[in-house]
Amino acid sequence: MSTEPRRAVVTGASSGIGRAVAGRLLADGWQVTGLDLAPGVITHPLFTHVAVDLTDTSATARAAAALGTPYALVHAAGVLRVAPLGRLNSDDGTLMWRLHVDAAMRLADVLLPAMAQAGSGRVVLIGSRVAQGKAGRSQYAATKAALLGLARSWAAEVVASGVTVNVVSPAATQTAMTDDPARRDATPVLPPIGRLIQPDEIASLVGYLLGPAAAAITGQDIQICGGASLPR
Repeated sequence: MSTEPRRAVVTGASSGIGRAVAGRLLADGWQVTGLDLAPGVITHPLFTHVAVDLTDTSATARAAAALGTPYALVHAAGVLRVAPLGRLNSDDGTLMWRLHVDAAMRLADVLLPAMAQAGSGRVVLIGSRVAQGKAGRSQYAATKAALLGLARSWAAEVVASGVTVNVVSPAATQTAMTDDPARRDATPVLPPIGRLIQPDEIASLVGYLLGPAAAAITGQDIQICGGASLPR
């Protein structure tokens, strides 16, 4: 039996949720390949940084082809651009679609069939509660909603091959995105627990979904909402 650590590919591993996920997996003994345009910030013998612009479809396809067959893929790379009707920006919409949706498709199109052939694997896409719709964030919401359709469709294709695909959808999370000047007119709303969700809390759930105890969980959208989804 091989004693090599399981390998995960984590997009957006240089900051925010992606960095927290990568750190959690490394602490648990995983080998992690981080895909990010930003410079690598993690120093660990089991971590490899791959510089790639995930909004560049050709570059993403090339990176996917070079990854081999990891056990897990976590797509955490993201960006938020906000605008109300009457001020929607097509460039912002295209940016979010390419990063959130198209990058996920290009990576999954290569990695998921390989996982299915190997007979095991895990995919987690980082979504958002905003996928249900929120004023002023229609373009962002549309891209995150698309991830739900992708995850359920992919899960149905590979469920019999020992591969699971799930979405983790947090409420407002304490990351650099929270302070992004691009959202200066849309401050985050605190969940009922009275604070923002922490990246480590998301990483803990992702770590569970990648583990053997979650083998029967697939095609699900699991929310970390701090009570935001409770009836009030």
